[in-house]
Amino acid sequence: MGKTKNTSLDTVVTDFILLGLSHPPNLRSLLFLVFFIIYILTQLGNLLILLTVWADPKLHARPMYILLGVLSFLDMWLSSVIVPRIILNFTPASKAIPFGGCVAQLYFFHFLGSTQCFLYTLMAYDRYLAICQPLRYPVLMNGRLCTVLVAGAWVAGSIHGSIQATLTFRLPYCGPNQVDYFICDIPAVLRLACADTTVNELVTFVDIGVVAASCFMLILLSYANIVHAILKIRTADGRRRAFSTCGSHLTVVTVYYVPCIFIYLRAGSKSPLDGAVAVFYTVVTPFLNPLIYTLRNQEVKSALKRMTAGRGTE
Repeated sequence: MGKTKNTSLDTVVTDFILLGLSHPPNLRSLLFLVFFIIYILTQLGNLLILLTVWADPKLHARPMYILLGVLSFLDMWLSSVIVPRIILNFTPASKAIPFGGCVAQLYFFHFLGSTQCFLYTLMAYDRYLAICQPLRYPVLMNGRLCTVLVAGAWVAGSIHGSIQATLTFRLPYCGPNQVDYFICDIPAVLRLACADTTVNELVTFVDIGVVAASCFMLILLSYANIVHAILKIRTADGRRRAFSTCGSHLTVVTVYYVPCIFIYLRAGSKSPLDGAVAVFYTVVTPFLNPLIYTLRNQEVKSALKRMTAGRGTE
């Protein structure tokens, strides 16, 4: 599990080389274009949702859409931490990243990623209360409580990012500096450490893998109760609307959590699939969120139409 390297400690790594995603050289231009377009559409799509929730009084007063707005904000920043670096790897530019830049990228990646993890759990809890306890919902989940819970998710995410960055870079790095990954992430960086990494791998397993798996199980439990409640709805239209609202969230959650759990529950091992799997929750999920939450949500589509028509207060 852990490893010890005998590289001389006299050498100190001052930067890292990100090797990026493995790809055939003849596809470099195409991949550059694909990721560039995905990044632009991710930013525009999430910005559109953020502005729509903020501008429409029918949306920004409801916890469900407050959480959706926060998710869009997180997606914009998470994408900006990851995708530009991927795009850079498809160009002739230097693939080096300063030591401090690597620390910052790892911190913000885990800060934003874990905050998003907690936010998905809050969104599932919100849907559980709205569908399973509709009469008590205004009391159990109001705007003030929603704000407190979101703030708690941000604080917990920041603490998590700080712990992971501190533990990872307290180790000496004195040998090879080529990171066999497209970002500075814990498993790839730890392979370059000139010291035993058993403690780090254990903390990664517990702090990321187990926490992510626990959040995922809580979400699945929430949706098991939601499905049970939906099946009791007498009208077909009511069941359809409830399934549509929750189905979009569950789709995103699955795409996000399954790859994340796959990577961090086995932090000490390496698979050729790691890079491709990580693209799903770092690139694909932020790109899909605006599409899923707008195309499958009638209220968001109605708000977009009102905003486009200049009738945002109707």
